Formats: sequence, structure tokens, C-alpha cells
Amino acid sequence: MAGVLDALWEDRDVRFDITAQQMKTRPGEVLIDCLDSIEDTKGNNGDRGRLLVTNLRIIWHSIALPRVNLSVGYNSVINITTRTANSKLRGQTEALYILTKSNNTRFEFIFTNVVPGSPRLFTSVIAVHRAYETSKMYRDLKLRGALIQNKQLRLLPREQVYDKINGVWNLSSDQGNLGTFFITNVRIVWHANMNESFNVSIPYLQIRSIRIRDSKFGLALVIESSQQTGGYVLGFKIDPMDKLQDAVKEINSLHKVYSANPIFGVEYEMEEKPQPLEELTVEQPPDDVEIEPDEQTDAFTQQDREPVFSEELGLAVEKLKDGFTLQGLWEVMG
Repeated sequence: MAGVLDALWEDRDVRFDITAQQMKTRPGEVLIDCLDSIEDTKGNNGDRGRLLVTNLRIIWHSIALPRVNLSVGYNSVINITTRTANSKLRGQTEALYILTKSNNTRFEFIFTNVVPGSPRLFTSVIAVHRAYETSKMYRDLKLRGALIQNKQLRLLPREQVYDKINGVWNLSSDQGNLGTFFITNVRIVWHANMNESFNVSIPYLQIRSIRIRDSKFGLALVIESSQQTGGYVLGFKIDPMDKLQDAVKEINSLHKVYSANPIFGVEYEMEEKPQPLEELTVEQPPDDVEIEPDEQTDAFTQQDREPVFSEELGLAVEKLKDGFTLQGLWEVMG
């Protein structure tokens, strides 16, 4: 069984000039904000672009040439600050500095909002990154965490308990430890009955395989975690056999449902929604000229009139409508 993490790169990598397919949101990835008129000041100074903020990464692409783009996963971010930068489009202005590390290589990105007076570039990216950092229980394997309170699992937002199994032995030691299993829509949690702080939380995101294998304690449920978490192999003894098989079936089923639509735990909703394109269009102010109603006509739309000689112009012109003079028409034209 392939883990969700095997294909997940969006929140971990820094990538340049990705394909149109890679720019699309993956299952579980949600677009939170979209900002136009953002300049990649360090890499593409002077090039107006668009910044997409999702629950896993930020994507910048050039408006003129969308294949010029970059994707920055939040897990690669070391630091986010605001400092002054020199933009070709804005001059000296406050910009967003993002320091990252991916595959042992450091990258620095500087983003500038070309439209003055809008702080959304800073508030969106910083707030969503903070939401990512504070929701790691959804994505990281955790040992000895504050998971249990009054013998009950401390639920995460959007988490639901599907099963609670008593009498589950953790086989990490020679004697084994008797404890309790919680199976939810996000993770599997085990804790020792005698010591609730002796526990483990295993998100489905980090599970590489779930199967029944033989051990020195007999047949056991064996969970292998991803290499990113250290490749743990965790064994649990559940009796009787049919109870063990039911547990494996249930976990595999929930893991499959999770893989189709993962819950990454990054919950953030914009107070200021992105404006529709039509609202961003600036309406031109009307000229200071009074427009006559349609039923009225002016000197230029009147029916043909007989020509007369104009001493002012020295040539023949149509006879003007009563009340109009050449001098008055020139003033209107001017």
C-alpha cells in the first residue's frame, strides 16, 4: 500500500518552472487567497505576476509568461520577514522575504505588491504559514505527546473517532505494554493504560503499510511509517484473531478514504476575500460635456440644408440651425 506521502511534494519542495499540471491543486489542497500584481523581486524583477496561497504552498507565476513560475512548500520555509526591497515596478518599498531550505540548498525569495496600500501579501502568507506550523499533529508522527485527557483522545478539529479498541499490546519492548487504540479519520493513536504519556500518534499521511505479520508474540498488526519519519516499524497485538482482522480492515478502509481526500489540518479563512475581476476594473470618469437626449439633434446631425457662403471662412457651408454660430461651434470643438 503506497502512502499518501509518497506522492506529496507540494508542502516540502521548492520547485521552479513547474508544469501546468503541477500548478493545479492536489486532493486536499485548497486555494486560500489569490493576489494579482505581485512581483518576484529577486528572481524576476520588473515582471508583474500572480501569487496563489494554498494550505500547502505558495505559487508565483508571471502574467506575461506563466511557464516562468515557482512553488514554495511551507515545510521548506525557515523564516518569513518584511523588509525594504528595490523593485523595478515600485522602487524602494516594503517586501516579503521568505528564506527556505530544500534538498540541502537554501533559497531566498522576495515578493513585492505592485499595488500600493494593500497589506494582504503579508497577512495572507504569514497567517497561512502559521496555521501550517501549528497543525503538525495532522501530518507528523508524534511520540509521547499530550494526546490523552481523562482517558479520552484529545480530538483535532475535523477529527472523528471511528473505533476505540481496548486491550491492545504495544510490542516495542520485550514484555509489551497494555494499552488502548483509537482509530480516527485522520490518524491512529495508541496509549499505555498505566501511563498515558507513553503514546504514539500515527497520521495516515505517514503510514507506508499496514499488515498482519508474525512476531514472537504471535500474529500482530504491523504499521510501517514513511522514511521521512524515520521508517518506524510499530507492532500491536490484538486478540482474538477476528478482532485483529477487523481492525486491519477498518484501518485500511479509512486510510483509503483519507488518501482520496487528505485532511492536512491547515484551517484559515480570509476575512478580506479576493475581489472579482470586474470590481478591479476602474471606471473612467465622464468628460465634462453635456450630452443632448437622443430625440434632440445638433448642427452636425440635422437633415441636409442648402449651402450658403460664409464670409468668415471664405467658402460655402451648410446653413446653420437657428441659434448656432460658427464661433460657438469652434468653442465647443476647442
